[in-house]
Amino acid sequence: MKAAIIFTGTGPILILTTYEALDHPTLVAKLKAKGITKYIASEVPLEKVKSRYGNHYQVVLGDLRQSDDLRVMDYNGYNVFHTFTFSEMSKPIYFEPPA
Repeated sequence: MKAAIIFTGTGPILILTTYEALDHPTLVAKLKAKGITKYIASEVPLEKVKSRYGNHYQVVLGDLRQSDDLRVMDYNGYNVFHTFTFSEMSKPIYFEPPA
């Protein structure tokens, strides 16, 4: 499991995923199904997510309505953006669909 901030056209979201790459074709397809077709993604340390989100982290993991390979941890862009420092984010990857 890894955690990542996905910067979208409407603001950042925090996700948990089992995919190794943040541009994995199946992850891209799942994000597209949620209306996200172009994004910038940076991994953040899973331990920091656990400590900062506390019990909410466990609740999201236990939510049976979401699939095992992608879970939205936080969709409040302001909260996501201010919960992590830039130094905690990995080098970003940029994804946009082919022209």
